Amino acid sequence: MQITTSQTSENRKRHGEHLLISLTYIGKNIEMKTGIELTRALEQWRRYFEESGLVAALVINDGYFVQNIQGSRPAVNAALAKIIDEHFKIIPNVVKVEEIEALRWDGFVTKHLTESAEDEEYALKSFSAGFDFNPYLMQSTQIESFLTAIFEGAESDRF
Repeated sequence: MQITTSQTSENRKRHGEHLLISLTYIGKNIEMKTGIELTRALEQWRRYFEESGLVAALVINDGYFVQNIQGSRPAVNAALAKIIDEHFKIIPNVVKVEEIEALRWDGFVTKHLTESAEDEEYALKSFSAGFDFNPYLMQSTQIESFLTAIFEGAESDRF
């Protein structure tokens, strides 16, 4: 019995290029000591994500990162590998990976949590255990809700 297909091997998407993935991770900022270093790193990431066809939402404060990256499976995998290789002091802890139907973010959006009353409301009231913002103490569902609350209807920084 012979099976024929209408697709050639070139047209097959063997690496998941046709699948959209959402990856959320948390990490601790121990590498970048100054605001200038962090700004430069964020601009490099924005350009890399744009070139790779990725979108992302990033929340940072003095000590932590919470980031959601979305795009094709190979592009998200490459971005995670790049984070691990080039920023090994961040040590990303993957919270959630899922297949999605559509991209949620519009480019590379960021929010820097400060000690303002508005940010304290976001970070401490509903999403963190204790007096300081620490995503390591949050459940994965809390982290997803946190990202939604931060970027839903709020003006975020654009790089």
